[in-house]
Amino acid sequence: MTHRIVHRPLGCVVVASLVAACGGGRSRSNVPPTTTESELTSAVVHPTGGSLGVSDEIARMCNLQLPDLTSAPKYDFDKSDLQPGDRATLTKIAECLTTGALKGRSVQLIGRADARGESNYNMVLGAQRAGGVADYLAHLGVARARLDVTSRGELDARGVDEAGWQDDRRVDIVLAKSSAAGK
Repeated sequence: MTHRIVHRPLGCVVVASLVAACGGGRSRSNVPPTTTESELTSAVVHPTGGSLGVSDEIARMCNLQLPDLTSAPKYDFDKSDLQPGDRATLTKIAECLTTGALKGRSVQLIGRADARGESNYNMVLGAQRAGGVADYLAHLGVARARLDVTSRGELDARGVDEAGWQDDRRVDIVLAKSSAAGK
């Protein structure tokens, strides 16, 4: 049996150490590296009415009929559980990624949180949300190697009240840059 050693940037180790030391007894694991805004695929992302935001390109290529684009995501405060409506959307996306127009393409799953709470905690919470989406897509047959899980935590949060905070609590799904380049 071979073991592959993956080296993570020192910043991830520091963040993980801080979270573990200041976690208040909450379990934290497998925190993916933070992606800077410039590293993200530029895409218009719309809420699905659940706790997902799907890029226009994925919605168009997968023929997704999304509900009212002004509907707020529905991750509860301090939670990372998928909502029932999210599963239906993710099932359609998985079909598109495995047998449809996006077969062979990769996606970025970008976990986000509202600005309440500690920054490190919100980074981990965003990672847990994105990880839950990745787990579900993998369960539906999408290869893990095609799922780029990352967290922005509260870095791009804009909410100042419950309605705005709810918009901030989501996972955005966009085509990965390397996919667009045909890799």
